[in-house]
Amino acid sequence: MKDYANLPAPSPEQGLNRYLQEIRRFPMLEPEEEYMLAKRWVDHQDTDAAHKLVTSHLRLAAKIAMGYRGYGLPQAEVISEANVGLMQAVKRFDPEKGFRLATYAMWWIRASIQEYILRSWSMVKLGTTSAQKKLFFNLRKAKARIGAIEEGDLRPENVKQLANELSVTEEEVVSMNRRLAGSDASLNVTIGGEDGSGSWQDWLEDEDADQAEAYAERDEFQTRHSLLVEAMDVLNDRERDILTERRLSEPAVTLEELSEKYGVSRERIRQIEVRAFEKLQERMRVLARDKGITVPA
Repeated sequence: MKDYANLPAPSPEQGLNRYLQEIRRFPMLEPEEEYMLAKRWVDHQDTDAAHKLVTSHLRLAAKIAMGYRGYGLPQAEVISEANVGLMQAVKRFDPEKGFRLATYAMWWIRASIQEYILRSWSMVKLGTTSAQKKLFFNLRKAKARIGAIEEGDLRPENVKQLANELSVTEEEVVSMNRRLAGSDASLNVTIGGEDGSGSWQDWLEDEDADQAEAYAERDEFQTRHSLLVEAMDVLNDRERDILTERRLSEPAVTLEELSEKYGVSRERIRQIEVRAFEKLQERMRVLARDKGITVPA
């Protein structure tokens, strides 16, 4: 794809206000124009067409990036990571699928931002559970929904409600809330330029569920599921059965039950489970790399 060194880029020296004003100059595309540009890229690798697709969606990337403010990371870098995700989306976008680029790009933008945050925050390692990652990325939004936006520790009833909603322990809610406390920036800080004034909250994405977001979530699930199914071929029959019963069944089958089934010790079942899971993870990483897919951990 074309060298994007000439794209507008946020920086501490430039200031976000100037960057946000600069990207407003790129026009939004009509559906027909977007389709033709995408076809030119897919069919002929037309880099000028790809460039127009990217620049016309820089505002979308910035808007989504603003939804991840307050993690103690430079906002300019978060926006830059959003732009990386946008470029990946343009590179892989298929206009024949019948949906707009913005719908498709949402997942790639969010995935790129989240990977950057996870890499940058030592408190959230790649080995943490999906529930803990969900808590990390959704605590502020969940607090806003229940009206618990005051600073400081949460009330016990709010802790309990958030723990239930996000499927984590109450202790994890308290710990994460304290770690994130104090890093929120005011949403009312003015960022308007010469053409008027505005505030950070004007750039925040709509948190209400919509068709585009539903598609992005469904697309992510289908991508991960297809990788999982294909990667399972790396396991032998016993490994596949044990891993399925222990990790993919609800409720999980006990080690005792599986040890009786296969006539081995519970410790041996545990060893097979761990080894099978490691083989599956490695195979999924290889498949994702070969397919050019970025899948959040």
